[in-house]
Amino acid sequence: MPKSATAPKSFEAAVAELEAIVQQMESGSLPLEEALERYQRGIVLLKHCQETLESAEQRVRILEGDTLTDFDPDTARKDA
Repeated sequence: MPKSATAPKSFEAAVAELEAIVQQMESGSLPLEEALERYQRGIVLLKHCQETLESAEQRVRILEGDTLTDFDPDTARKDA
């Protein structure tokens, strides 16, 4: 299976790989075909990250009874 089709092991792994791709592409030293392959892989990783975040948000909504509130770090520190 080509790397562009393989799913990342985790959200963190996807972000790290995406950061590496951005650095490679920003260097400007990649041949066109490699740049296109990296871009394609980046799109796969980006979609994976978006889906993972959407899933996490949905889980939080379920846990919070669908009443998400803004995070207040001062309140969180007092509760800890």
